[in-house]
Amino acid sequence: MIEIKVPELAESITEGTVASWLKQPGDHVEKGEAIVELETDKVNIEVPADESGTLDEQLAAEGDTVQVGQVIARLSSGSGGGTAVATKTKTETATEAAPAPAETKVEEVGEAKKVERREEHVASPGKGPIATPAARKLAREKGIDLSAIQTNDPIGRINVHDVTNHESKPAPAQAQQQQAPKAPAAASQTTASGKDEERIKMTRRRQTIANRLVEVQQTAAMLTTFNEIDMSAVMALRKRRQEKFIKDNDVKLGFMSFFTKAAVAALKRMPYLNAEIQGNEIVLKKYYDIGIAVSAPDGLVVPVVREADRKNFGEIEKDILHLADKARNNKLGLSDLTGGTFTITNGGVFGSLLSTPILNGPQVAILGMHSIQLRPIAIDAETMENRPMMYVALSYDHRIVDGREAVTFLKHIKDMIEDPEQLLFEA
Repeated sequence: MIEIKVPELAESITEGTVASWLKQPGDHVEKGEAIVELETDKVNIEVPADESGTLDEQLAAEGDTVQVGQVIARLSSGSGGGTAVATKTKTETATEAAPAPAETKVEEVGEAKKVERREEHVASPGKGPIATPAARKLAREKGIDLSAIQTNDPIGRINVHDVTNHESKPAPAQAQQQQAPKAPAAASQTTASGKDEERIKMTRRRQTIANRLVEVQQTAAMLTTFNEIDMSAVMALRKRRQEKFIKDNDVKLGFMSFFTKAAVAALKRMPYLNAEIQGNEIVLKKYYDIGIAVSAPDGLVVPVVREADRKNFGEIEKDILHLADKARNNKLGLSDLTGGTFTITNGGVFGSLLSTPILNGPQVAILGMHSIQLRPIAIDAETMENRPMMYVALSYDHRIVDGREAVTFLKHIKDMIEDPEQLLFEA
């Protein structure tokens, strides 16, 4: 019997949630093939089989919280799987001689339990309802008939929450009346006031995002300062150099590489914004790993562009594009998300004109970009021109960053974006 355990996830992560079983009891699994997908606070991880075999048992249901090192499944070696073992056990039990009545009785009971356990996991519609091991166990403890339980699972599999929901129903008579068509997974419910509501369980990642955002607001003395930037020079430069840039780097020259380079230059001048607080100490970072906020299907993630100070515009644009693709396809690894020293977020891609970004703890500063809009700007006392303008915001932890430093930092960003040639002379 081969045990499938929850692998080491990351230094600070000790548990995860079973997001989905990729293999079902009775399925053959090749060595290295993924069996289950686990959702952690930061990324989803597929757990592969160390050996080939047949999945016998799922020891955790979808939605269950599991710990690192916990056994969550068992495989039988070879291609026969749990069904073959069960069949062999039945035959042997029927044909073997009984040398001693007492021994035979004990052996038959033990074998019968094994057969029953295996049949639970390979149950087909003809043999009764399909249910996860945890759901069957809970139903037995509660004295609930599995055939009376409704489930929203696409293949009709009963999970723990289905058993719990069934138990909370007022009476068996009412439960029978409600057995008609199955409701969708996130069905609308009518409240006492007659209003429709929809209840959707938060994913582990969304819960983590929520908890950390609240934690930052409760522990940091967060403040935000604003400025506006004339984007004319950068837009003109991009227009002149875009074709050659694409030819040389096989990627478009965007705005994010300009802001990343400008942020690195400003952080070198204002090092307390590239720091974090540990106890009663301030840790000043001498490296520049810049987090770029990306909207992913399960929520906002912040993959990190490593050593941004040592990379040119093309390398930064490639890194950002690669990380964004991984985020959208849920392929980010833990190494992509950890260790950032400063974060840039661009709400402008969604049309945001102005916002106050929340710190990405334990970092002490975050730069927010916004939409570019034509606005009338006074060139001098007598001249007005329409210019492409962007509001920028810097949120910072006032515990170690003073207003003077924050305002000066944002002014450096403004100066370098409005005169991008300055970035060529930054070390």
